[in-house]
Amino acid sequence: MERIVKNLTTPSILSRKYGLLNKEEAEEEAKQIESSAFATASLHFEKEPDGDGGSAVQLYAKESSKLMVEAVKRGPRVNGIEEAVSEPVTADHESVFFDISGGRRAFIDAEEAKELLKPLSAPGNKYRKICFSNRSFGLDAAQVAAPILSSLKGQLTEVDLSDFIAGRPEADALEVMSMFSAALSGSELRYLNLSNNALGEKGVRAFNQLLSSQDNLEELYLMNDGISEEAAKAVCELIPSTKKLKILHFHNNMTGDEGAVAIAGLVKDSPILEDFRCSSTRVDSEGGVALSEALGTCTHLKKLDLRDNMFGVEAGIALSKSVPVFVNLTEVYLSYLNLEDEGALALVNALKDSASKLEVLEMAGNDISSEAAPAFAACITAKKLTLTKLNLSENELKDEGAIVITKALEYEFGQLTEVDLSTNGIRRVGARCLSQAVVGKPGFKLLNINGNFISDEGIEEVEEIFKSSSNVLGPLDENDPEGEEYDNEDDAEDGGDNEDELESKLKDLEIKQEE
Repeated sequence: MERIVKNLTTPSILSRKYGLLNKEEAEEEAKQIESSAFATASLHFEKEPDGDGGSAVQLYAKESSKLMVEAVKRGPRVNGIEEAVSEPVTADHESVFFDISGGRRAFIDAEEAKELLKPLSAPGNKYRKICFSNRSFGLDAAQVAAPILSSLKGQLTEVDLSDFIAGRPEADALEVMSMFSAALSGSELRYLNLSNNALGEKGVRAFNQLLSSQDNLEELYLMNDGISEEAAKAVCELIPSTKKLKILHFHNNMTGDEGAVAIAGLVKDSPILEDFRCSSTRVDSEGGVALSEALGTCTHLKKLDLRDNMFGVEAGIALSKSVPVFVNLTEVYLSYLNLEDEGALALVNALKDSASKLEVLEMAGNDISSEAAPAFAACITAKKLTLTKLNLSENELKDEGAIVITKALEYEFGQLTEVDLSTNGIRRVGARCLSQAVVGKPGFKLLNINGNFISDEGIEEVEEIFKSSSNVLGPLDENDPEGEEYDNEDDAEDGGDNEDELESKLKDLEIKQEE
């Protein structure tokens, strides 16, 4: 915010044209700009679960810059009122995309709605995609928007109504949703985003007319919507067909087991589904098994994200039986599912023998021990031509498991860019071996071994290994040189002999390569 204030109060070409903000005005603008940019970047990061945050940071910077330019163009206030500067609504070169989501997250009234939506009323406009996200519509603004949307529903193919009723009383929000639903009913959408609206069952049913008229949806997003089991059942009840559905996202809801069983029915009826996300939805074993079995019909699946549920071993095994049909699978996110060794082994063995195009493998936080490491090493080796990211953080691999995986990483990889084995109880030997295995690989970007038990000497060795490519080594600020208790007192008394024994295992290890 300090940097934003400095930019807004420093003379520039724009400020010479529109006027220079005083410090008080700049400080107020800076708070709003930073908050809005952060919210936009966070939402982007949620939609890109495979990312490392880099693109979100870039978007944060870009959004901040854009909002600063807008603030300068609005100019200083005159008698407490901002000088109005008209800005064109965002549109692509063919004028098919209408987007009012830029700028501050704010309420809009009827007058502002008339002005904002004026291009949609222009005769002969070609808008096919609209985004009303980040602006909160009240009843008066919805009364302006509804007839305009109704006049366009014959040409619209993509509608984004995410986060468009924020801060409204429930009764008003439900009526606004019903008005938009009625206005868009009968449109033939391929993309519909209703995320971040705290829908619940009442909200889902408020969209009854819109949902029940959609036979051709290809993408449906219901993230962070408070989708309970009743709401999940309502979604499945209202949508007439998912035969053309390719992307279905239910992230961060309260779906639970019964809701997952309902969603499983939707998944089963989506034969060409390519991207399924049901992460952070409070699904336990029963719902996990139902979803896993339903996914067995999705032979076109490319991306699967089930993170942060309580599937357990049984659901993991059920999912492993569906994995062989995912011949086009490129990304799989199975972290924090309580899989343990048994469930993880079933899955990684299934992935090894199928998913020949696998690029991202993530199984963090599943209580995976060193006993499962050989199976992971075999899978990694089998994917050495395609694998780009490996995340096994927050498990219990320790040095023994790390060394086994190291052996697999020593092979020549075609695309590998990132390895994360943070928080695995790894010590000096494991850290050194992992570092030596990945350093110098063409295109490699990040080794994360933070949060382990690497000694000070081990840290020095690792940093020396990456001396000429320090940007590739992740931070080590959460490493604990003291570590936790050793398996036995002999290990604690003679760490050197233990390290020598571990390193000697490297010479005898063999990881089978796929022909």
